[in-house]
Amino acid sequence: LPLLLKATLLRLASGSYRPFYNGFYYNHIMNDNGDGQDKVDYFNGARLVVETSKDPVYSYNGANVTLPCHYRYEPDMGPKRKIRIKWSKLRDDYTKEQDVMVAIGKTYMAFGDFKGRAHIHQASRHEASLVISDVRLKDDGKYRCEVIDGLEDESDVVDLRLQGIVFPYQPPRGQYRLNFHEAEQVCQDQGAILANFNQLFQAWSEGLDWCNAGWLADGTVQYPIRVPRKPCGGVHLAPGIRSYGPRHRHLHRFDAFCFSSALKGEVFYLDRLAGMTLEEAKQSCQDAGAEIARVGQLYSAWKFLGLDRCNAGWLADGSVRYPIVTPRANCGPPEPGVRSFGFPSKGRFGVFCYKER
Repeated sequence: LPLLLKATLLRLASGSYRPFYNGFYYNHIMNDNGDGQDKVDYFNGARLVVETSKDPVYSYNGANVTLPCHYRYEPDMGPKRKIRIKWSKLRDDYTKEQDVMVAIGKTYMAFGDFKGRAHIHQASRHEASLVISDVRLKDDGKYRCEVIDGLEDESDVVDLRLQGIVFPYQPPRGQYRLNFHEAEQVCQDQGAILANFNQLFQAWSEGLDWCNAGWLADGTVQYPIRVPRKPCGGVHLAPGIRSYGPRHRHLHRFDAFCFSSALKGEVFYLDRLAGMTLEEAKQSCQDAGAEIARVGQLYSAWKFLGLDRCNAGWLADGSVRYPIVTPRANCGPPEPGVRSFGFPSKGRFGVFCYKER
């Protein structure tokens, strides 16, 4: 990019450009005296309006998604003007922004993890939509579309939600052994990320009932209860999400609620007549041109691909589990779900493998 234009884009992304806004658009006119003093600005009668989708935009891991954003002038100002567009990703509490992209005309610059994955879509007049390709788990969240025209600066927010599944996770060491940073890591190790509150709430509304408290992405500790009972906050509390609030991210220890989305590949089951040890299971997956599946991949295959197998199999973390879509005799409880045998130190089982398409 030309140096001046690149500097302008970086300044816009840094947030240092915050023009004054009073609800109207003003033109800036220099006087003729050459003394650097300005004339009084005049009002041109046009107001800038920015609109995004009022409903959440849903997508899934690995997909391409468009976050709609359009702007207009009231009254209409005729031919399209050369405006500036900025997209940012927000925290749920709106206290911090992550730069995604800035654009002036047809020139744009993406930042961080969005480099090479994001661009502006302008198929129609006054469009400033954002296209994100190869959507990732951490792309889930709120995005601000900001349009800047001279002194006027207007924005609106759109919510991108990934279709996925929340699952509670305990490491082999047992219950309540993870601080926040360890919880982040174990979810990542399982092909997932720490869930946010909206994802946990959605899982609760779909039936998730879990009495062990776990970390969420914002550093709070919560757990979902569908059937109130004494060990889970008491029988007199209504169903809902129980919260311990923010906890110390280094000192306090709980479980984790992880979030995984749809898969780019497939999960399949392998077995031998005599079963396999964990190391033999890993090798069998490699021999099949795959890798041993992670917990998040098994949950995703169960939810999105209908994987139903009444045979226990090893997973990458050393646990043994199996997914049931249609409950039946000798396959565990009468509800669908992913059953767990824990982390057996010995034994011979089948294995669940994962292969990219």
